[in-house]
Amino acid sequence: MTKAEMEKKKSLARSLYLAGMEQTEIADKVGVSRVTVSKWSTADGWKEARAAKQISRPELVNKLLLTIDTLIEQVHKSEDPTMIAGLGDKLAKLSSVIEKLDKKANVVDAIEVFMAFSRWMEYRSQTDPEITPELLKAINKYQDKYLIESMGANTLK
Repeated sequence: MTKAEMEKKKSLARSLYLAGMEQTEIADKVGVSRVTVSKWSTADGWKEARAAKQISRPELVNKLLLTIDTLIEQVHKSEDPTMIAGLGDKLAKLSSVIEKLDKKANVVDAIEVFMAFSRWMEYRSQTDPEITPELLKAINKYQDKYLIESMGANTLK
């Protein structure tokens, strides 16, 4: 089997895996061993990709919030001083994860909007003489600065 044929099988196997199919079934369909599918999956992070595909950021944030709620209820019911003492640290860690997810979502949203706006500006520049290449460069420069600052970088480019 050529390298190109193997890559084609690997690509098909990945697609089937991301669609939710089990490794044994994928191996049968693609014509490789289950061990090969397992090696591909591990080496290329298919499990993580499947998990990311199956859950959205809002769903993940909601699950984290439910976890916080359950944790608080358990601590209050137990009246265990050790659990109560550790609650603040656990809440801080979970809150930090939620904040990072929220910030990442906002940055992704901004990138999508900026890309759409740039395409629109390029289209408009064909008929609007006020939209110059210099203006487009300036807009892109400030969009980049906004994204860098939004991601928490302290340096400006």
